[in-house]
Amino acid sequence: MTGNYVLTGARLATMVGSDAPYGLIEDGAVAVSDGKIVWAGPRQELSADNFPWKHVDLDGRLVTPGLIDCHTHIVFGGNRAMEFEMRLNGATYEEVARAGGGIVSTVSATRESALEQLVQGALPRLDALIAEGAAVVEVKSGYGLDQTTELNMLRAARRLGELRPVTVKTTFLGAHATPGEYKGRDDDYIDQVCIPALRAAFAEGLVDAVDGFCENIAFAPAQIERVFKVARELGLPVKLHAEQLSHQGGTTLAAQYGALSVDHVEYATEDDAKAMAAAGSVAVILPGAFYTIRETQMPPIEHFRAHGVPMALATDCNPGSSPLTSLLLTMNMGCTLFRMTPEEALAGVTRHAARALGLADRGRIAAGMRADLAVWDVESPAELAYRIGFNPLYTRIYEGKR
Repeated sequence: MTGNYVLTGARLATMVGSDAPYGLIEDGAVAVSDGKIVWAGPRQELSADNFPWKHVDLDGRLVTPGLIDCHTHIVFGGNRAMEFEMRLNGATYEEVARAGGGIVSTVSATRESALEQLVQGALPRLDALIAEGAAVVEVKSGYGLDQTTELNMLRAARRLGELRPVTVKTTFLGAHATPGEYKGRDDDYIDQVCIPALRAAFAEGLVDAVDGFCENIAFAPAQIERVFKVARELGLPVKLHAEQLSHQGGTTLAAQYGALSVDHVEYATEDDAKAMAAAGSVAVILPGAFYTIRETQMPPIEHFRAHGVPMALATDCNPGSSPLTSLLLTMNMGCTLFRMTPEEALAGVTRHAARALGLADRGRIAAGMRADLAVWDVESPAELAYRIGFNPLYTRIYEGKR
């Protein structure tokens, strides 16, 4: 299915603001031309004179925007199943570390992986997301922590977008952790490795955004700000892992720099929510990490609602704290763990996820949007968040192509 055509017999969850939940149109149609949506609305308003194209009857199936995973770390070497098993058998954090576990093991395995190994290792994870209707996936660096490997991770991410019909947005996360060779010298690492690697990645055209990990086990706001200043100099938008395990003030910093998103935010306050709302930043909610590390501090969903902060949902797919490759399960977890509504969950992996990546032409079914669509064998949009371990995708349309 390519070229010019009209989808009919569809229930459209347009995710466009309206009085109807989900922006739902019960008997809708979508006209597609050259990879773009040129018209969407009730079928009875469709003009055959304006769109004398092939009609494709979807027999009442639900159509949503293509899903968007706006926070992943799917490019990495090795896995952390060993430490997962050790912890469940009673091992302490120190015992896991002495056995070579933790982020150190992922850094070592990633540094030892050639570019093609990183690509081949990430493809099954990417394919799992695509199989559930994903049309856009963000991919971060951050497991190299040296210039060579950080650039290789970003090259691998770009390569993924060439090998699969999916948009890959790359994020430089050199300020993820301090490697062993710089232990106790966080500032030296930022100045001698992270910032030069960012400049090199930008020069090679590998970076769409810049991220950091602002936490008591990672970097302080002042250290992150040095990276953000370089991002601003290069004209790159910023994002931030903040307030996941404690409150360090990262959200305030991110808002000051007009961050696209602030991610995790379990320990964010109402003042943080106000700052994000004023900055237009998206709160990216990551239930996979909350679940895996058995957190108890829930993100302040009510504050985000009260102050109009858009909420995205993402897998946070990574080998340590969230080995999750299902956006559908992520939606269910957002509802079950954090009491988000099914409508908020779907907006979180479409409209708000697009905003978290700075993509103005994705995440909604409306004229002028990219024709990235997912067609589902469900009766209600709520089923996408309701079911557990079940994939009702009928077909995926990417840039107008089935």
